[in-house]
Parts: sequence; structure tokens; C-alpha cells
Amino acid sequence: MRYSISGEIAQSVRLEFEPGEFVWCSKGGLMALTPGIQWNLRVPGGLGGAVRRSLSGEGVALTYLQTESESQHALLAANAPGHLEVWDLENDGPVTTTRGSFLCAWGDDLDITVTVARRAGAALFGGAGLFLQTVSGKGTVLVHASGDFSEHRLAAQEQMLVSTGNLAAFSSDVDYDIQGVGGCRKILFSGEGLFMTRLSGPGRVLLQTLKRQFGTTTTNAG
Repeated sequence: MRYSISGEIAQSVRLEFEPGEFVWCSKGGLMALTPGIQWNLRVPGGLGGAVRRSLSGEGVALTYLQTESESQHALLAANAPGHLEVWDLENDGPVTTTRGSFLCAWGDDLDITVTVARRAGAALFGGAGLFLQTVSGKGTVLVHASGDFSEHRLAAQEQMLVSTGNLAAFSSDVDYDIQGVGGCRKILFSGEGLFMTRLSGPGRVLLQTLKRQFGTTTTNAG
């Protein structure tokens, strides 16, 4: 799949299809397409996947585009200000995206699942919720960030504390937990709430400079 990312304030991607190619994208992420591309709504993972997706707040279905024609293309966008970052599954491994950060994915043997946060504290107070979307296989994922990206590569056992709402995506091997901010003045006046997200390496981490508000409905739930 050939692709090109354009724009500065709210980036979009143009995907150039070869016959037989397909792409999964977030519901509401389709901006335009040529007539030779067929699209419909599909649920990765069948009935069990539908139940988990409904609980995650990501929407039950994803948009599935495919074509058997030549010279076809589609335009995708996240319908929100921000930027797009490429995640190569073969080089960086499976990626876990927080709510609203998944735009699209294509490649071979893709597995798009909704997984449960491994730690109870992170599930209840980590800001991203109990259920997180994970994409694995051989291919490419485009991640959307509100604002700009801040990329980090954590070494083994290296830790980072992230403010709630600023986490966009991370390697599935990265441990995701919470840590209390400590002190009444911090809790009451810092704007960080009770907890921050603690990430432990090794793995790749993508932060977004604008906080995403998980308590509101987004237009690009993927």
C-alpha cells in the first residue's frame, strides 16, 4: 500500500490501492474514495470482539475498504486537529492505542483486538479505561495524536510518568500502570487529578501534546 500524509493543522492520509489490497479504518475516518473501492462495516474478532469493543468506547465496528480495481485511492482523516504517525508492526511490534488514537491499519495477518488493561489500578484510574485496542501482525498502523507527537524509546526498566490524556499509543510490551501524584495541594490545584500514568519499558511510546478528554464522545472512535 502506498500512502502520503499531508496537512499541518489536521493531517490526512491518501492511500493508493493495488488490486486485492484492503485497509481497516476508524469509523468516521473515511473522507473520500474513488468509485472502484468497496467499503462496509466489519467487526474484528467476531461476536466476542463486538462485546469488548462496545465496552471500550471505540465503537463496535470498523470501516473496511477493499478493491479489485486498479488506480484507486482513498482519503482518511481523524476529524480532529492533530498529526499522524506511522507505526511499523514488524519493526516496532504490536501497538496499543488509547481511545481515539487509531486511524487505520493495513498489511498481512492483522489482528485487531480489544484487550483488558493488565493492572486494576490502571484500568480504573489510568484515564484510558479498562479496555485498550491492540493491533498486531505484519503491516502498518497510522496513529493520530491531538496536537503534536512526542516520541520516546524506553529502555528496559526505564520509567516515564505521563499526564492523563496525553498518552496516544505505546508498544504492547510496555507496562501500563498508575502512580498517585501525592500531596493535597497537588491533588487540588495541579490539574492532574489523583493519578498519573506510569509507563515502564522497554518499548516505543507516543505522547500527544493536547490532552484528549476521554469522558466525551469523539467523532473518530476507531
